Amino acid sequence: MDEMFITPIQLMHIGESQAPAAEKTVGQDGVSMFKSIFQSAIEDVITTDQDLSQAEYLLTTGQIDDPATVTTAAAEAQLAVDLLVQLRNRAQEAYTQLMNINI
Repeated sequence: MDEMFITPIQLMHIGESQAPAAEKTVGQDGVSMFKSIFQSAIEDVITTDQDLSQAEYLLTTGQIDDPATVTTAAAEAQLAVDLLVQLRNRAQEAYTQLMNINI
């Protein structure tokens, strides 16, 4: 029971550096982190959709007897799509708020 089941959230320290070169590094890390979040969400959608297609095929051909497998795969695929849509919506809202800031 010494292992943690939930990975702690990593804080992003943007704008706390003192050197201009360090600011570029922090910015690039932020961009790569942002990019990796969306890439992993897209990959999750793709893999869950493939799992759903495989489960449907196996059920249709009679290779599995448990229809709950297909239902579970469908729920996972729907959740992955919902998560990706919410990520997109939040990113779009954040972009809109940034564009509305008066300098």
